Amino acid sequence: MAAAQTQRSRTTATNSATWRDVTPAAVVLVTGPEEYLGIRAMDHVRSQVRAAAPDVEVTRLNAGNYEAGSLAMNVSPSLFGESKLIEVEGLESMNDAFLADALGYLQHPEQDAVLVLRHGGGVRGKKLLDAVKAAGWPVVDCQPLKKDAEKTAFVVAEFKAASRRIEPDAVQALVNAVGASLSELAAACSQLIADASTAVDAAMVDRYYGGRIEATAFKVADAAMAGNAPVALSTLRHALATGADPVPLVAALAAKLRTVAKVAGAQGSSAQIAKQLGMQPWLVEQAQRDVRRWTPEGLARSIQVTAEADAQVKGLSRDPVYAVEHAVTVIATAARGR
Repeated sequence: MAAAQTQRSRTTATNSATWRDVTPAAVVLVTGPEEYLGIRAMDHVRSQVRAAAPDVEVTRLNAGNYEAGSLAMNVSPSLFGESKLIEVEGLESMNDAFLADALGYLQHPEQDAVLVLRHGGGVRGKKLLDAVKAAGWPVVDCQPLKKDAEKTAFVVAEFKAASRRIEPDAVQALVNAVGASLSELAAACSQLIADASTAVDAAMVDRYYGGRIEATAFKVADAAMAGNAPVALSTLRHALATGADPVPLVAALAAKLRTVAKVAGAQGSSAQIAKQLGMQPWLVEQAQRDVRRWTPEGLARSIQVTAEADAQVKGLSRDPVYAVEHAVTVIATAARGR
């Protein structure tokens, strides 16, 4: 099984792969600090190995408490000829014994074994990581998804992989509600994919996740940006009365204002601006509609008051609630009506 994959995987100096498309090889390196993507990458490799060889023998080792010789013992061919899958976690804290054995193994990997190495980040074991990359084995880099564009792309890909549809505004609503944690975002996608009988829309996302503080924060921000002060303030006061922290509320205001400010200063079509700013085209179009409500002075004043509110809710004021309400009022007043 591994021989053909080994040959294919060594055809380039560096064989970068994503967690979605990585395929088994004699050695696979999964690196980077995003734990959820690392788990998905390893699950993906394991499922493919098991599909090709249902009787595969799976062994899990930890590089931090590794005992010399364990790797060779576990990859050696068995009497019955079963394929071997060895998953090694904790390379970021590997001991010297594992480093020595792994470097030696790279010189002569077993043809009927797949070795998956998980490194969570840091400089420990760099010599081994460099050796894996230089040999051309598949490398999956699992970095955190920090930008909204990356999170929305993740949601879209999850639904596409399941052959299900989700509306663009529902994608953004879902990211707003649960996007702080990638594992929660993925779980929400799975739940909606399982439950929805038609395309998922923003209303369905709101029914499932609208009560979360992240979702409420963006409802407040959307109303304020639309110039609807009564709705923005009533939603804000309800959130605060039920124990919401003012910090994410101000963060949502700041995020909306930053998006509008970026788009306001950009030139070109929505597609060109989206590429330039690393945003989804439909989100740029939404921001372009929002820009029409604002004067440069009103936008600048709103950004300033939101920055002041951010400092106040993080400890500079004894009344953080007033700080948020003031920011919402200023923004809603500065925004022009449709």
